[in-house]
Parts: sequence; structure tokens; C-alpha cells
Amino acid sequence: MPHAQHLNALDQISASLAALDTEIGPVKLSGKVTQVSAEAIKVSGLSKLVCLGDLVEFEGRTGIRQGEIIRLDEKDVVIKPLERVTDIGIGNTASVMGGLAIHPDMSWRGRIINALGQPIDGAGQLVHGVEAFLLDRAPPPAMNRSKITDGVKTGVRAIDLFTPLCVGQRVGIFAGSGVGKSTLLGMLAGFGDFDTVVVGLVGERGREVREFIDDILGETLASSVVIASTGDESAMQRRLAPKTAMSVAEYFRAQGHKVLLILDSATRFAHAARDVALAAGEPPVARGYPPSVFADLARLIERAGPGHSDEGSITGIFSVLVDGDDHNDPVSDTIRGLLDGHIVLDRQIADAGRYPPVNVLKSTSRLAGRAWTKEQQELIHRIKGLIAQYEDTKDLRMMGGFQTAGDDMLEKACRLVPKIYEALRQNPDQVLPADPFGELAQALAADR
Repeated sequence: MPHAQHLNALDQISASLAALDTEIGPVKLSGKVTQVSAEAIKVSGLSKLVCLGDLVEFEGRTGIRQGEIIRLDEKDVVIKPLERVTDIGIGNTASVMGGLAIHPDMSWRGRIINALGQPIDGAGQLVHGVEAFLLDRAPPPAMNRSKITDGVKTGVRAIDLFTPLCVGQRVGIFAGSGVGKSTLLGMLAGFGDFDTVVVGLVGERGREVREFIDDILGETLASSVVIASTGDESAMQRRLAPKTAMSVAEYFRAQGHKVLLILDSATRFAHAARDVALAAGEPPVARGYPPSVFADLARLIERAGPGHSDEGSITGIFSVLVDGDDHNDPVSDTIRGLLDGHIVLDRQIADAGRYPPVNVLKSTSRLAGRAWTKEQQELIHRIKGLIAQYEDTKDLRMMGGFQTAGDDMLEKACRLVPKIYEALRQNPDQVLPADPFGELAQALAADR
């Protein structure tokens, strides 16, 4: 009987351990707060147990607070809270929760969420999917991506004619404040052959978020997921919102969807990333921007585009708020080099009342050759030549110092370019499936 008694003792020990585990619950890695400032919190006891980007929970006086680890030292870790907190003091407990992740689901279409993947539309709790999508996912390997081959019509004549887009392309809309980029983004979101639209609103005014959803998205919301982080929220949440939007878009791409991702704006993401990097102790190197800001921009943008051969694609449209209308500031210059094309909105064109105010001479699509036919490409090049000649001589002609008589090309440009400009004029409610080249031909032929 010794063998039976031994087995019985083992069973009793196992039962005791199981009961103890149930009673205690899961064990959390914890540390203590040693320093609190307006920008960050230091915690001791976690340095050898955590990684950059891990989520940490604090036991504040009025509830649980969260933060992200942004720096590791030998004895302390530096944590940036996800919201501005005033109820965390020295000695408070900080527990590690792991990497930041969301669990998207097909039922998220039609919902509005915040940077942490929590619903803010009052429509009930979200259904969580099985797979976890980290907010800092790595881009797909370059050699595993599908090739970009198919063009897509946006319904915006100025874009479909001069800067045509392809499925899986990443393009930027560069504009100063108040030039009309949000209206153009709404026109692009409401039309096109896309299965799902993901919209990331970063650092927007609260009023503009509601107006964009109700007035600009409208019925498109049913097939869209909106991630909103307003300007009054912390830099951490404004930095996380684009990553959350990208993770949601990656989920739908993995389901085989053709996804349109609209991020407004990449500049505000860069501003938030700068605030976080400076709080982590990084030195500013380019007009106040630390080096990690440009690395974060590259990593975020590279996550868009085509996926594996058995997946869908993410067509990314990133708005870039040009500070002081300076298109060569560090953020604008970096993003322009990372994208597959850029659309420039001109304040002078907007002041003239011509919307959308796309400057066709300064805008380009690096994949336009895959959307145009050879005849269309030749036609656009000739039209751009006429527009360039018209604009280059405009000031002299206005002063009477340049005569068109005797110059057949200039005379042709002065006759046709105003008609071309008028044909490009388009209201938001005029985004309809059509043949832009046919419409342009009709406009030019109507006044012969």
C-alpha cells in the first residue's frame, strides 16, 4: 500500500496547489513609483523584467491609470501616462500588463473607437476578435508583399487625371491649415471600390470629429471604422491613435479586404511622437525633432500597402499639415520621401475659389504609369506643359509685358488652360463614377 498512499498524497498536494492558485489569482510583476513629474513617472524594480512599449497600470487615488514604458535604466524605468494624471504619488504600485494590443473583429465596421480600442460612440461594447494585433507590429517583409498592379478611380477629377492612384499605394495630401484637405479626404473616403474604410483622426478639434463623421463620411460610416483622438487628449493617445488605425486596417487586410486607410494627420502624429521622445530624454536634432520621430514615421507608413499574396491591401492616404506653408520642413520632407506620391493643395488656388485646390504641377503619383494608358500619359504630359507655360507667363501677361500673338503654344495655353481649370472644379456632392478623360474632352470641345 505504500505506492497507493504516495499517489493519494500527490493528489492532495495538487488539489491544495490548485485551490491556492484560484484563491491568489494570477501573479503580476510590480514596482514602486519613485519620481513623478508633469511629463513622466519613474518606477523602480522593473528594469530587468520589462521591454520598451510595455503597458503599465498604476493604482491611483481615484482609480487605475495606465502608461507606456518609454525608457529603461539600470535601476528605473520611465513611463509616460496615457492621460494627464494628478493622483499618482511616491510609493504607488505599478504593475506590468504586457504589450499594447487590440482584438479587431468584422463587427467593428460602423463603430467609432479611441486610441486604446475602446468604443466612444455609445453603441455598446465591442466584440473582441480571437487574434491580438499589437499596436507596434512590424511591416510585412519586402519580398513577401504582392505587387501593385491595378488602378483605382477616386471620383475626384483632378486626382484621377493628374495623380491617379493604385490599389495598395501610399500617397500624401500636403496642405496648410484651412486649405480644404479635410473636405478632400471626405471626397476620397466616400467613393472608390474599397471593402472597408479606416479613418484615423489625430489631434482634431472635437467639433471637427463629429462634423467629419456626420457630414463628410455620412453613409460611408456603415463600412468604416473611425479611430478618433482629439487635440485635448495626451500626447501618448495622439501617438497611439495612428498605430491603432493601422492595426485595424491590417486586420481587415488579413481578411482579404481592399482597405482604404485615411490618416489625418501624420504631422500631428509626429508632434505627439516628439513630445514622447523628449520626455524619454532624446536630444532634438532637426528643428526640435528627435531622431526616433523619423524612424516612427517610416515604420508606420511602411505598414500600409499590399500584404501577402493571399491577403488584401491597404491604400493609405496620409494628410500632412504643412507648418507655415513650408513644404520643406523636416516632417513634410521626410514623409514625402517615404510615400508613393504627393498631392499638394495650394492656398492661392483655394483663395481663387477653385476646389479642390490641387496644384497639378507640384503633385505627382509615382505609380501613375500603372493607372494610365500610353495615350492618356502622353495627353497629361502635354496638358501639364500648357499649364506650366500659362502659369509661368501669367504675371507678365497681366502687366502687358508679354504678348501671345505669334506664339502658337502660348496662345493655345491661354485659350485652353482656363477651360481645364473650370473642368477640374468639383463640389463634394459631385463625386460620381465617371470617365474623367471623357469629361475633360467634352469641356474642351464645348467652347470651340
